Amino acid sequence: MIDLARLRALHAIAVYGSVNGAAEALGYTPSAISQQLNKLERETQTTLLERRGRGVVLTDAAQALADTAAEVLKLVEQAEIQLEEQRGKPVGNVALGAFATGCRGLLPSVVSELMVEHPALDVTVVEIDPPGAVTAVQRGELDVAVVHDWQIAPLAMPDDLAREVIGEDVADLLVPADHRLAGRKAVTAEDLVHERWLCQPPGSICHDWLVATVRSTGHEPRVSYVVPEYQSQLEFLRAGIGIALMPRLGRAPLPDTVVAVTLEPVPRRRLFTVWRERTSRRPAIKATADALRRVTTRVLDATSRAR
Repeated sequence: MIDLARLRALHAIAVYGSVNGAAEALGYTPSAISQQLNKLERETQTTLLERRGRGVVLTDAAQALADTAAEVLKLVEQAEIQLEEQRGKPVGNVALGAFATGCRGLLPSVVSELMVEHPALDVTVVEIDPPGAVTAVQRGELDVAVVHDWQIAPLAMPDDLAREVIGEDVADLLVPADHRLAGRKAVTAEDLVHERWLCQPPGSICHDWLVATVRSTGHEPRVSYVVPEYQSQLEFLRAGIGIALMPRLGRAPLPDTVVAVTLEPVPRRRLFTVWRERTSRRPAIKATADALRRVTTRVLDATSRAR
């Protein structure tokens, strides 16, 4: 009989494209993954890997076996879900992911609530950007993730994932207190054409939003300071450098030297909980989604009052 752990290793190589990628995803060393593949080759009496350059690729027989392994792993997951359903309460492991401000603003309260309400549930947390989180959920690396998108920069969502909108986070324009726009109640994109921006790197959702917004005025944004972390952006603003668009969720209190100004139309990002559709019946998934919904509503209400 083929060992399930060895099938899982083969499947991971097929998904991640290399022994090293499979090892990282499964939490093993590359040598351990190679050992699993060597044993699987002996069990099946089939060559599974071929050398190509400095790496390896799956043979046609290995790819066919990896496709079967994917179906087997889905069946195992369904069996685990059925057992949990029969117990009638959330148990086992839940891997939960969220983008940086969601991780900071939501997950401490979510995990705390789950620990109290469902002590048999073992929750782990990963901070991860939305596109990566979607991929991780689809691959089974994460069970549930909190993601976001902007209306003019929607996040692609695979058909096999379920999602629930859990809130809408507002972003403010932040400027140094002595900035020419600091005394304005509201500004538009046209007012910002020649400004020097603090922003996340290209490829991030927030960067895509900024580019699309400023381009709508017929100009290119001037991103002078590529700073991924919002707290670091605040330090630049505290020093009187640049302007930034910053969501309220997970945002630290503003220094006295930084002012929030309303940008019209008001930028809003939608917050989603996502999970694999086939795990929807799992009590642990339901409990986690419920906790995320409750905490998000509470936190967003508080941030709107504190503006």
